[in-house]
Amino acid sequence: MTGQTPEPTEERTVARPGAPRWVISLSMELRRGRQVVLTGRVRDRWWWDGRPAPFRTVLASSLYASGFEVVAWWSPVDGLTFPLEDQLDWQHERFEELHRQTPERSARPRPAPTAPPATAAPPGAAPPPGAAAPPDSAGARGPSVTSRGARALAATGQVFRPGPVRQLNSVDDALAEAHRMAAHPGNAIAFVFEDLDHVLPLGDPKSAVGYLRLRAAMADAVTPAPDPRIAAPEQRPRNPVLAVTGDLARLPGWLHREEPRTVVLQVEAPDQAERRRWFRMIGPEFNGGALAKAAEFEPLVAATDGLTGWELDALARTSHLRKAPLREPGKLLERYRLNVTTDPWTQLDHRTIAAAAEKLGARVIGQRPAVDAVVGALQAAYIGIGFGSSGASRPRGAFFFVGPTGVGKTELAKSVAELIFGDPSAYARFDMSEYQQEHAAERLAGAPPGYLGHERGGELTRRVQERPFSVLLFDEIEKAHPAVLDKFLQILEDGRLTDGQGQTAHFSQSLIIFTSNTGADGLHELLAEYGDDLPYEVIQEHFTEAVERRFRAIGRPEIYGRLRPGVVVFDMLRTEHVVGIAERLIAQLADSVRERHRVGLLADRPALHRWITERMSDPEQRAYGGRQIRNEFEAVLHTVVQHLMDHRPQPGSRLLLDIDEQGTARVRPAPAEGGE
Repeated sequence: MTGQTPEPTEERTVARPGAPRWVISLSMELRRGRQVVLTGRVRDRWWWDGRPAPFRTVLASSLYASGFEVVAWWSPVDGLTFPLEDQLDWQHERFEELHRQTPERSARPRPAPTAPPATAAPPGAAPPPGAAAPPDSAGARGPSVTSRGARALAATGQVFRPGPVRQLNSVDDALAEAHRMAAHPGNAIAFVFEDLDHVLPLGDPKSAVGYLRLRAAMADAVTPAPDPRIAAPEQRPRNPVLAVTGDLARLPGWLHREEPRTVVLQVEAPDQAERRRWFRMIGPEFNGGALAKAAEFEPLVAATDGLTGWELDALARTSHLRKAPLREPGKLLERYRLNVTTDPWTQLDHRTIAAAAEKLGARVIGQRPAVDAVVGALQAAYIGIGFGSSGASRPRGAFFFVGPTGVGKTELAKSVAELIFGDPSAYARFDMSEYQQEHAAERLAGAPPGYLGHERGGELTRRVQERPFSVLLFDEIEKAHPAVLDKFLQILEDGRLTDGQGQTAHFSQSLIIFTSNTGADGLHELLAEYGDDLPYEVIQEHFTEAVERRFRAIGRPEIYGRLRPGVVVFDMLRTEHVVGIAERLIAQLADSVRERHRVGLLADRPALHRWITERMSDPEQRAYGGRQIRNEFEAVLHTVVQHLMDHRPQPGSRLLLDIDEQGTARVRPAPAEGGE
């Protein structure tokens, strides 16, 4: 035999430089004698040998480079195949040869030979480390059976494809073959089983037998015969029998938990070094990337954490489709992530922003400091400037509304949503009293794989993925568990949150508002000391200190430090604001009667004003804020409803609403000449 096997090189026996992290981790685990379950981004592609390659190609190539002659890959779609396309025929032939040479499981294998068996590699293909070189025409003792068959078929004009001993389409047959061949020391072979969960579903009692067969094949796999040409540290590991799944929760937990030599390896998205390599390769495909220097891609390298290889490629295409040049990375990423043609923030005009204070002040009466703070944030978002590009992915604004109950905190959030997005449904409220337990944090981002509710995702992440342009209100944040606060800290710092399914929600187009009544219980003491002349500055200091003490008490001062610039203290309900709130309620009631029944409702406003002012003069009543004014008007609403039920006035008629000295509301037909 004149063909000589090339000496094994480090490149073919260890993970090559620049290999994905998971390939390096896989190599280490195999050399420790372990079998591996790979899960995560197994549908992605990676840079391999200077070009993008799918996960299957990268995994098969890395196994071949580790010294395994044959890499056999089973999937429910294709059955047993050989993914190394440049060696397809040779891999197939060698598999059949090993199949014939391997005794059945009932016959115990003989002691391992001192040298590996000869292999039949395809012409021009480099055999794996430890495999005998294929004989050339000069040194061969004669053509093999396969070669004669190939020439015979070629003579009849047929394409030669060696048929397997049997078609291993059945998962049971494939597992049995893997168990038999991987347990024989004369074979250097790797088996990969992909998407077993689709043919062995967890809910089917019969599936357990299949997974037991897989575990047995993993456990009984042996180390191939040593190659004297390879130093001991570089000897091949045990024959791999690997499982590949996109979601680990779809496999039984005992498969990897009860077997100490089986580990789970998470295939994660490209890290920073890998993303830098991607941009170096596909840089010219970006809008303006052909002439860009490497440093110009660094903002994208930092901002694309978590994106897959496919997504990085789609980002380059987006730069042309959405006319977002490389020199504007923030704009490019937003147009890629949101995939919308209209950005409500960019649709804001100077006139709308200039009139924002007046519009919001009309909806939220008596809270000028809070309105001014929100308007300032809207102006900053409209102008689009900030401290560098680091905040490009953070929310458009983050506020902490604190103050007495019922003074307009929620109403201001609703008003902002309608002003910016023109749609009241852009407002979403999360009641933090429902998140007092530690496990409640999973409701926001979704349960991890393997836990109940995992497939539903998180309430918060799902909302932001569906409606990225939103005002998100987290009501009574002081009631949330500290584990929930950790999620908010991540949102405020990074502008994103990944759910249990691996999907990332981006908050860069959202406005975040937290509300709290912390400190409201001490307002009575301030009213007793100052009376109705209680200055706003005293209220502001009181609530600010109360919030800081609260966060220090739960051991999370860093959260307050992040929120402190956005703390907005709402004023107490003052006497001069009671009438204004009452006027709005009266107008809303009149509009409702007119729209539903086409009946005019006039009001004796002086009488109603005197009545509500007297009712709200009690500090106990005023402590409940504007909500108490609405509660008082419930009796007025009931009187109007009762009159409409009893008298059924004709469309076009008019009614007069007033209130007597005892505070009893009355409704009667209005005088013919009208008047309020």
